[in-house]
Amino acid sequence: MPTIKVGKTDAENLHVNEKKWSKPLMQAGWSAVPSILIEKQQALGLDPVDMNIILHLIQYWWHPDNPPHPSVGTIAEAIGRDPRTVTRRITALAQLGFLERTERRQTRNGSDTNLYSFNGLIQKLQPYAVEKIAEKEMAKAVKAARVSRKKPKLVVNNPTDTQ
Repeated sequence: MPTIKVGKTDAENLHVNEKKWSKPLMQAGWSAVPSILIEKQQALGLDPVDMNIILHLIQYWWHPDNPPHPSVGTIAEAIGRDPRTVTRRITALAQLGFLERTERRQTRNGSDTNLYSFNGLIQKLQPYAVEKIAEKEMAKAVKAARVSRKKPKLVVNNPTDTQ
């Protein structure tokens, strides 16, 4: 398994993102999405509606131990789809193993919103991530080899040396 390198701090990344997106947009809130999810959505068989649902759920996932739990109505309104469409798509994503949905049924007061877990999606993305990391490491090694070949081998002769 490739090693994971620690890069910039969260504060440094936020500053860079503020330069890209503007400070007001970043202050309004942001979500971390692994690039591999965006790159491999077609390979995973995720269509634009599926991706919109997943991205919307990610927006509500702030802590690892607190799964996202927006209502279907909230998701539907945000992505411009009928709530029944969103429910069907979430059911399909769960059946395909991308999401785990935990219903929170209550008999007396109705229901709380469902809890969603990305464990299946994360597991499905792992091989693509490992492959991408290996590709990056290979490209880095190729570049290093190319750069080392270009460096001239200089030998400095000291005039005081006797031969």
